[in-house]
Amino acid sequence: MKIVASFLYQWIVFIPLFLVLTLITALVVMIMAPIFGSRFWGYQPPKWWSRFTCWLALCCIKTSGHEHLDPKQSYVFVANHQSAFDIFLIYGFLRHPIIWMQKKSLRSIPFVGFASEKAGHVFVDNSSVAARAATIEKAKEHIIGGISMVIFPEGARTRTGKMGRFKRGAYQIAHDMKLPIVPLTLNGPFEVLKRNSLRLCPGKRMELIIHPPIQTDNLSKDELPELMEQTRDIIHGALWEKYR
Repeated sequence: MKIVASFLYQWIVFIPLFLVLTLITALVVMIMAPIFGSRFWGYQPPKWWSRFTCWLALCCIKTSGHEHLDPKQSYVFVANHQSAFDIFLIYGFLRHPIIWMQKKSLRSIPFVGFASEKAGHVFVDNSSVAARAATIEKAKEHIIGGISMVIFPEGARTRTGKMGRFKRGAYQIAHDMKLPIVPLTLNGPFEVLKRNSLRLCPGKRMELIIHPPIQTDNLSKDELPELMEQTRDIIHGALWEKYR
């Protein structure tokens, strides 16, 4: 009976309202960001879109660690990647202006792709080494004046809930720009919507933990692998037991 109720709620309530919210948000960003700038209009509408999406999914949200962040400081946030709902959890409840490093394929999504571009998000081009390097250089242009970037170092969502291997890109950006790295631990999005599944499981708990920033000013490139391992251990240590 519970499965039937969840199914009906997903297709009769959640999806229609989510699509309407998404369209409205995309249109607002597409119109307002080019005119008045993306600092506010590229962040605030998507933040509330993300919050409403989590509330619409009947999720109970817990956050901690906001006191570690300086609103005037830019950061590179690195997080484990459990689900598509990671984006809603971070965007909606981090309380810090951010842009995303996104897959290039997302640019082709009607309305959303164009709105993401106007909001200042960076699309990753993995077609060649030169293209990847150009992507990183473009990303650096946007991380200024308190605007930060969120990157999932695993690159793809987990299939099991457990963390995968971290890649170097986020750490290279932080090192080159001398920006602090902030680990984020996400718990629960995996239960809401698993990878390669269309079944939403409403009413789950989700948690966002913001860890203290790690300075990169005095790090050499040879020390980046150690930094990657350190942040991975921090994120992993705050995971719920079933995700370890």
